Amino acid sequence: MDNIVLLGATGSIGTQTLDVCRVHNIKVKALSAGKNTALLERQAREFSPECVAVADEGAYKDIKTRLADTDIKIFAGEESIRELAAMRCGRVVNSVVGMAGLLPTLSAIEAGNDVALANKETLVTGGKIVTDLAKSKNVKIFPIDSEHSAIFQCLMGACGNEIFKIILTASGGPFFGKKRDELADVTKEQALRHPNWSMGAKITIDSATLMNKGLELIEAVWLFGVEPRQVEIVVQRQSVIHSAVEFRDGAVIAQLGSADMRLPIQLALTYPERLPCPAKRLSLFDVGELTFARADEDTFVCLAAAKKAVLLSGNAPCIVNCANEAAVELFLQDKIRFLDIGEAVVSALSAVHFVKEPSLSDLLDTKSAAERYVLEKFG
Repeated sequence: MDNIVLLGATGSIGTQTLDVCRVHNIKVKALSAGKNTALLERQAREFSPECVAVADEGAYKDIKTRLADTDIKIFAGEESIRELAAMRCGRVVNSVVGMAGLLPTLSAIEAGNDVALANKETLVTGGKIVTDLAKSKNVKIFPIDSEHSAIFQCLMGACGNEIFKIILTASGGPFFGKKRDELADVTKEQALRHPNWSMGAKITIDSATLMNKGLELIEAVWLFGVEPRQVEIVVQRQSVIHSAVEFRDGAVIAQLGSADMRLPIQLALTYPERLPCPAKRLSLFDVGELTFARADEDTFVCLAAAKKAVLLSGNAPCIVNCANEAAVELFLQDKIRFLDIGEAVVSALSAVHFVKEPSLSDLLDTKSAAERYVLEKFG
């Protein structure tokens, strides 16, 4: 694997992916971003990709002007992101935020490209469609999420033994131990203050509501071919155990490491090799102790809704995902309260039309319907 296409280059995962590329001289064939043209320009000048694309068509003129003295080709619009994903390359890294990452993942797979996946919404919303296509194209999906990378690493030495249970760890976010009445007036600034990880705004809010863990449960079901009942969520406050796998003899294999996304990113790019990594080394002496607790689904109702959705299957995971995306955006704009996010997700699951065996078109319609429902009821 000597070159990549990087989608979502200016986000948290994107910038850390480029850290890894810098260390190991991995060529970047193409870059995409939303509308952060200043950072995209700096990245393009350093890594000299063949082309860049901005999803926001309004940013096209600016990035074209910024890179006018280069030979880099400039594109704009959602379709251009899918075209970048279809370029022949060693691996497509998809770190696009939200369900917007689904179609680029499908484009990459259709073109026969292996995918390093940081966009969990791809499998949350389109799990069966994505995994069926990957199987038919003989394409590998390498997880970047720290938890799914941990599970993947635990299975590297499994010798074909089946999973009995996945232990999916959660930090608990900034509001661990709080009850609903204590969360009524929390601010955006408080919700964005994650205790262990430095991430983008959307995933940080998802961690505060525990929606992120619900989405990861759904993603794990598709990535590792397990039933929802085989995934147990455990709050591990120190974010040292990134997840674990239990086998049928009762043996539990866990993956530990520092809270640095560059380790799972690098493995997704260099697998099966393990190379020196810029991530901080773990010292168990510095950690001191590890604690474990159950997640509070009565307070953090997004997690309960995600669990219900994966059991319903069909387009239900798409409903909760897209309702959540819309609600989080409203919260970040200070238009709704923190607890309204959970209420929006729970009510959307009942209100939006359920489809048992959705096509890609059905999923896109579900996205529109869930977003419209949240905006009309809560916006």
